[in-house]
Order: sequence, then structure tokens, then C-alpha cells
Amino acid sequence: MSPLAHRILWYPQVGSTNDVAGALAEQGADEGVVVVADQQTAGRGRLGRTWASPPGAGLYVSVVLRPPSHVAPLLTIAAGVAVADGIASATGLDVQLKWPNDVHVSGRKLAGILAEGAPRYVVLGIGINVMPAAYPPDVATRATSIESELGRPIDRGMVLAEVLAALASRYRELSTEGGRGVIDAWRRRAASTLGRRVEWDGGGEARLGLIENIDEDGALIVRSGSELVRIRSGEVRWI
Repeated sequence: MSPLAHRILWYPQVGSTNDVAGALAEQGADEGVVVVADQQTAGRGRLGRTWASPPGAGLYVSVVLRPPSHVAPLLTIAAGVAVADGIASATGLDVQLKWPNDVHVSGRKLAGILAEGAPRYVVLGIGINVMPAAYPPDVATRATSIESELGRPIDRGMVLAEVLAALASRYRELSTEGGRGVIDAWRRRAASTLGRRVEWDGGGEARLGLIENIDEDGALIVRSGSELVRIRSGEVRWI
């Protein structure tokens, strides 16, 4: 496996770091190439949402990976754990996870992850709110930043280094030892969400249930009445 972050490309501004990394991957870039930008003008999150990327206020990072087939199903779960681990190591914050890989502190979103791929590669996009910023109103009500939580400045470079180190470790673990350690780590960071009430779309209608756990494949297990429902993808709304 190629070393992660053996090559880091930094840009003052791009449309999307995932697009830049994807183009590099299509051109044959080695696994482990990292694209970092100070600002994104067209950053995106899961389910087609926009990811607010004010200049200098966050870390906007994409990593080119070429995972073996047995690793791909748990890659986003592992990435969530790695980002949480890295932020916690750099800051000491009590970082939690919401399925599948939203990173939260104090009930507000601190970071998000978007995996996009083709048959020969996966681009793992990571957005971390580092400094307070003027976010759009719909984002401002549910977002936080590392510096807002700490009440002091933080070195973005240190956060990036810790996150990439944690990602390398979890990716190696997933590749060589399987998913047990990653799943257990995710469950620990998501413990506060167990038993929470959620809504999701199933069979063309909105359904309600209580979160029970995730299974060994990273799917969310929700109890809806007497039924256990396995949710593999899509949006889960916390109520």
C-alpha cells in the first residue's frame, strides 16, 4: 500500500477538492495523494448538499485511495472514526459520531465526509470547521467549529496532520485486520446516539424508529415497532 499523504497539493482556491483529486486519480495518481484548499467555491456534502467552505475558516481535504474490494464497504465508517480520532488528538475535544460519519461536538456538526468513487479509486473528501465563520443561516444553526468549542486559536496544520495520521492508521487496520476494530471504535464514539429517535424514507413513506446499533457491515439498525430495519444508505433525520 502506498504511504498516505506522501504527496500533498495545496491550493488557495478550488471549486471542489474532490473534483481536483478525482481528476488526478483518473490520470493515474498514486494512492495517498492529498489535495488541500484554503477555500472551495463549489464544495459539496452528502446527498447533493452544498458544503460551506469560507476562505481560511476550515480544512477542505480530499485523499485519493485505491482500496481492495474487502475494504470499500466500511471505508466511510473508518473515515468518520479517523477524523474524530484526529480532531480529538489535536484538540482534546469530546468528539462524537452520527451515522454514517458526521462528526459532532456538543450536539453540533463539526466535520463531514463525502466518499466518491469510480471502479479504480475512491476520493475521500473531508471538511472540518476550524474557525468561526459567517455560514449560511441554515448551516449556522447546526454547525460549530473547533475554535468555538475550545475558546482559543488552533493550528490548522496540526489538526490536518493528526487527521491524516489517524486516517492512515484506520485504513491500514481495515486493510490488514478487518473491520472489527473500526466498528467497535465507531460504536464508542456514537454511544450517545443509541436509543435516539429517527425518521427515514422507506418504501415511499416516512418511517420512525429508535437507533439500536450498526452491524458488522456498517449499516444502521433501527427498531421500528417490533421490526428491526437495516439502513444501508440515504438520509436519516434525527428528531
